[in-house]
Amino acid sequence: MTAPSPLQTPSVRELTVRGLILGALITVVFTASNVYLGLRIGLTFASSIPAAVISMAVLRALGRSTLLENNMVQSQASAAGTLSCVFATFPGLIMTGFWHSFPFWQTAGLSLAGGIAGVLFTIPLRRALVTESALPYPEGVAAAEILRAGGENGNSKSLSALIGGSVVAGLFSFACSGLQLLADTVSVTGVAGAAVFRFTGGLSLALLGAGYLVGLAGGLAMLLGCVLAWGLGVPWLTAHMPNPEHLDAAAFANAMWLHKVRFIGAGAIAISSLWTLIELMGPVLRGLSSVFRGRSGSVLPDADRDLSPRTMIALLGVTVLMLGGLFAAFLAPMAHGIWPAVCAAVLFCVVFGFVMAAACGYMAGIVGSSSSPISGIIIIAAVLCALMILGLESLGLMPAEMMADGQTLATGFTILLLSAITATVAISNDNLQDLKTGQLVGASPWKQEVALIAGCVVGAAVIPPVLNLLYQAYGFAGAPMPRPGMDPAHALAAPQPALIAMIAKGIFTQSLDWSMLSIGFGLGAVLIGLDLLLRRRHLALPPLGVAVGIYLPASVSVTLAVGAVLGWVLNRKLKERRSTTGGFGEADRLPETVTEHDASIGTMIASGFIVGESLIGVALAVLSGALGRDDVLSLAPWLPAGAPAMLGLAAFCAACFWFARKVLQK
Repeated sequence: MTAPSPLQTPSVRELTVRGLILGALITVVFTASNVYLGLRIGLTFASSIPAAVISMAVLRALGRSTLLENNMVQSQASAAGTLSCVFATFPGLIMTGFWHSFPFWQTAGLSLAGGIAGVLFTIPLRRALVTESALPYPEGVAAAEILRAGGENGNSKSLSALIGGSVVAGLFSFACSGLQLLADTVSVTGVAGAAVFRFTGGLSLALLGAGYLVGLAGGLAMLLGCVLAWGLGVPWLTAHMPNPEHLDAAAFANAMWLHKVRFIGAGAIAISSLWTLIELMGPVLRGLSSVFRGRSGSVLPDADRDLSPRTMIALLGVTVLMLGGLFAAFLAPMAHGIWPAVCAAVLFCVVFGFVMAAACGYMAGIVGSSSSPISGIIIIAAVLCALMILGLESLGLMPAEMMADGQTLATGFTILLLSAITATVAISNDNLQDLKTGQLVGASPWKQEVALIAGCVVGAAVIPPVLNLLYQAYGFAGAPMPRPGMDPAHALAAPQPALIAMIAKGIFTQSLDWSMLSIGFGLGAVLIGLDLLLRRRHLALPPLGVAVGIYLPASVSVTLAVGAVLGWVLNRKLKERRSTTGGFGEADRLPETVTEHDASIGTMIASGFIVGESLIGVALAVLSGALGRDDVLSLAPWLPAGAPAMLGLAAFCAACFWFARKVLQK
């Protein structure tokens, strides 16, 4: 791979062989942990921050480490950890009977091709969404603060705040997820007539810290979406929909949100994403122009230079050929006249992948990579992909075998195509956070992009054996057991693959309920219009933020909003203190000292919350994967009913009080 020749600047250790090796080793752990967690509970953790912490510890022990070298390691490891999001689609091929295991070359090849496409799409988006954008990028900023605190120029007060936040969040997370001594959510359910109202708050210090970094506008937009979902949508549906299984009030409310209201959020995300892309079109085109300007104009400095256009075109060509070859290899044994379908699928991956890369990057900039609703994007992709196949069939361009036998081959091909799309949008979602980190620490974008591609290569090689290992060890709910005599009760739930398979099959068999998606489309349009009206009064209501709040669990949206409000309150208190302190005529440097303290301590503690919970999440995931159980350390059976919720809420409030006190102390 060719790279631009560096300018005449002092040599700084940045992209190194030892860094690439370390990144690959971290990748194995993070990818395996994320795949396991995703198949068990449907959630993953952001790997960027824990990768930065591990990198600093190891490279400092090896000696002569630099901030930029640490940044490259965390970029590589986070890309590979994020690529594990393909757990949301590939198992669907086993559930639908097409695969009986995960073939290495097909699984790794589609993951790699989609991942490289995601990296390439972030290059023009880097200027639109990072360089020329005011998006907060909470995890990217947190990772930069961590790297700075651990570098040569890091100050002891900021590092102490980071370590303190990490320890508090780590202990809290271990007590919640490991010992199960504390609950990780609190819920209140009320019934008014036939309507069910349910409030749920997450007791997660990582989400609290992310909300602090997100800011008030994004947090309140998500809270509004949560109110629309649980204050209007769920009560109305529970009052008017039948409950044939006679679920209790809480379970019925959750079922209505999961199977109905969440699709409203997905529809609103689709419309809001398209509008976001339209608004970003100018910066995106400027970014593309600057990337492909070629030899004309002045030479860009190394800190603002991407991969060369020749390299990008070559990589895109390889990606297109890989996708075409893998799609053809899937269809060829079962159908004839496949090339129109193959070409349409490749074009869909490129065009839709770029559109969703912009939308996911924008969402990650608002709420962070770990809270960005990639599942909603995959749902949208599933619908559009199935409609594309139906359109080709109406034109006579689809193999007859594709639509025979209950459209099973069409369902399988849709899931296969979605696997590449998932890799693309997941990598785009995470890479922009990494590029934001690189911008803040002065990294070379083209070197970072090389590290990101290296992470995709390693992650793609790790994913197939991990999927096979987990399938053989546990099996998947709703899929044939890999061996006779296995207990289906111990199978991994794999919620996302089951949902995607259901949507694809529902479209082809005309059994999918379009009503909720249609309501979401209309709601998205209303939110866009409301935002345009508010802008005339110099206000804003990000429609995508509201849509994300509808789609995400209430436990996520509420806790992010709590962190955002807490940050706003603390910042107001600090501004009042600065104005009061500055009015006494004392030492002129005192307000500046307070300002420096304000700028670092709150951000570092919030970052520490994310670090501590992420590292404990990695450790517990590895332990669960090794032992096949997630309750090995549990103390819950010895606690009275309701005690974990009360203890968890008390500990969470105590952590908030500690956070506020540390930020406000002089």
